[in-house]
Amino acid sequence: MITDARHAHPTVSVRRLCELHDVSRSWYAHQQGRDAEDHDQLLAEDIEAIVLKWGGYGYRRVTHELARRGRPANHKCVLRVMRERRLLCRSKRRYQATTDSTHSETRFPNLLPHVIPTRPDQVWQADLTYIRVKEGFVYLACVLDSFTREVVGWAMSRFMDAALPLTALNNALAARCPAADLLHHSDQGVQYASRVYVDRLRSMGVTPSMSRKGNPYDNARMESFYKTLKNEEVDLQDYLDLDDAQHHLDRFIGELYNRERLHSSLGYVPPVEFAARYHSA
Repeated sequence: MITDARHAHPTVSVRRLCELHDVSRSWYAHQQGRDAEDHDQLLAEDIEAIVLKWGGYGYRRVTHELARRGRPANHKCVLRVMRERRLLCRSKRRYQATTDSTHSETRFPNLLPHVIPTRPDQVWQADLTYIRVKEGFVYLACVLDSFTREVVGWAMSRFMDAALPLTALNNALAARCPAADLLHHSDQGVQYASRVYVDRLRSMGVTPSMSRKGNPYDNARMESFYKTLKNEEVDLQDYLDLDDAQHHLDRFIGELYNRERLHSSLGYVPPVEFAARYHSA
């Protein structure tokens, strides 16, 4: 093909190529356009397969995922194709308050700015959120490793009491068995300030830390995780009840988010893979 000849002789002009192959320049231009259309179609099919699985992926993550699948592409080309195919849509978010900081329990200082995590199980960040189901809301509590971005423990309930985050914490402790120098950071919500929760932290030698009142940026990594969860799973579903939501979220968190979803802050690898590279090094 002419395109192959041009690749082999990059200094050969279009005019000379047409003379060598005895074709017109208009035919050559038409052929180049067809090649570009075919390339875009194949690229669009690969992109659509990724976006079907990861509805919240932007063009940067899609570009990295294509490369991981052995289909490297220029990020500008990916962006153009996603715009043309309208694959850059944003889902709508719905709001339900989950933090009640109007209580008389002990509030701990914010220690998070003073610690830069350099290994797994050094800093955990915790928070809870609402999940809409057919007849109202259920609630999800998660514990996130600040270094690997892996969700190390989670739990769901119909009730937003201290038992919910405590179950998530116990699941994380059982799964990870962290050292006693662990820092645990949360908001000032009554669930995390409750005596039963704080006693559990202290019994394991874990140091409590809390965000400043009304400042979600102090727990930004948890906020980022929940934004991803809502955009890429919750807001795309219509859960019937707690059991239905839990079935879907167990799969999303445990399999897709922890093991497959690419994280820009980790060099576009999943949390479990990032942790494995750390330990192997």
